[in-house]
Parts: sequence; structure tokens; C-alpha cells
Amino acid sequence: MSEHNMVILRGTLSASPRCRELASGTVLLQYDVTTRDDGGTASVPVAWFDPPAGAHDRHHEGDDVVVVGAVRRRFFRVGGVTQSRTEVVAERVTAVRRPRDVERALAPVRSGLDAIGTS
Repeated sequence: MSEHNMVILRGTLSASPRCRELASGTVLLQYDVTTRDDGGTASVPVAWFDPPAGAHDRHHEGDDVVVVGAVRRRFFRVGGVTQSRTEVVAERVTAVRRPRDVERALAPVRSGLDAIGTS
């Protein structure tokens, strides 16, 4: 994980995960995570490339999750027009109801933050 591009996102899955295989053979699992705070709600697209086997069956619409990953903006062409999408590329997606798994998912982030503090 990059020490300069780290994301911890906690929210609710607003739709069931979508799984597809890309032409390259890479498996892509996509989530829509909704966050809520005093400022309102936000929907954050999440892309998880080559997730562990069975990951698409672990989470369902309405589940509270923690996503650890990085922000990415990608560009693509649609109808001759260049468009972009900002998303979180997940390294781990964990159910909030599993605190031990959440702790394991957050450990690399803590290490990365500790490294920044000592440099």
C-alpha cells in the first residue's frame, strides 16, 4: 500500500456487489458504499480487483463494511467523449460485524501512518 494514498472508508452497501471478469482475465468486484454524516450522504464507488475466492458472496446490500485501499481517478472514452470516474480501489473489504477482521485490515494503514510520523 502506498504511504501517500491510503483510504479507510466505512459505510453501507447500497446495492449488491457486481462481479465480472475483464477481457484480461482479471476478476472485478464492484461495490457502491454509502456514507452518512452531518453533511449528508455520499455514494462512493469501490473496485476490488482479483478479490479472494468467495468474496462476492460475503457481502450483501445493507451490510456495513470497512474498505481499505487507495483513491484512483480513471479516464475512458464514451461516444467519442473523454470521461472520468473517481473510485476507491480496495485492497480489503471487511464486514463491520467482524471486529477482528477489521483490525487486521487496518494494521497496514497504521504501519503506513507510523512510517510517515517517523520520517
